[in-house]
Amino acid sequence: MKTAIAYTRVSTAQQGRSGLGLEAQQAALVRFAQAEGYHLVQTFEEVETGNSDALDRRPQLNAALELAKKHKAPIIVAKLDRLSRDVHFISGLMAHKTPFIVAELGADADPFMLHLYAALAEKERRLISQRTKDALAAKKAQGVKLGGLNAKGIAAREEAKARAEALRPIFDELKGMSARAIAAELDARKILTPTGKSWHAETVLRVQRRLKD
Repeated sequence: MKTAIAYTRVSTAQQGRSGLGLEAQQAALVRFAQAEGYHLVQTFEEVETGNSDALDRRPQLNAALELAKKHKAPIIVAKLDRLSRDVHFISGLMAHKTPFIVAELGADADPFMLHLYAALAEKERRLISQRTKDALAAKKAQGVKLGGLNAKGIAAREEAKARAEALRPIFDELKGMSARAIAAELDARKILTPTGKSWHAETVLRVQRRLKD
């Protein structure tokens, strides 16, 4: 059986204490390892008080890199953003010559693809930020009192729509099935929800509503 090192990360101490983010990532990694025939030698958990794209502020990632070199094994993460949301940081990690595997993208995603996905994600964040600013400016121009509508709320809504849009091809394929049946099928295919959890009928309906907006 092939060996690999697992790495999970959450960006706030609160998420770390709750364990929810880490548990979801760990579950995804275990499923991936079982499906692809990997033995996870060790899991390194990083809990940050803020997003950091400096390797010297990621002691657990450093430790994972050292152990990966010792075992000549890849490091597996659940999603690319668990490594970083910054394409330059991703590039720096690739320079260590330690293979990284992103469970969400599949075992065959090579370094070039990881760079590409990181660059696309970075561009998407910039576009979401710009759409948020444009939406607020438009509301103000119309004389609308924003009240509870703020940049953070609009950004969250745009991100939710973007995550739903990424699932559109699969939802189109399963069109006509009940929400419960779709949830079961998505779980069977090991496709996680946008928040990295198992599917439920209500989650399916929520995504479907966002795809109609």
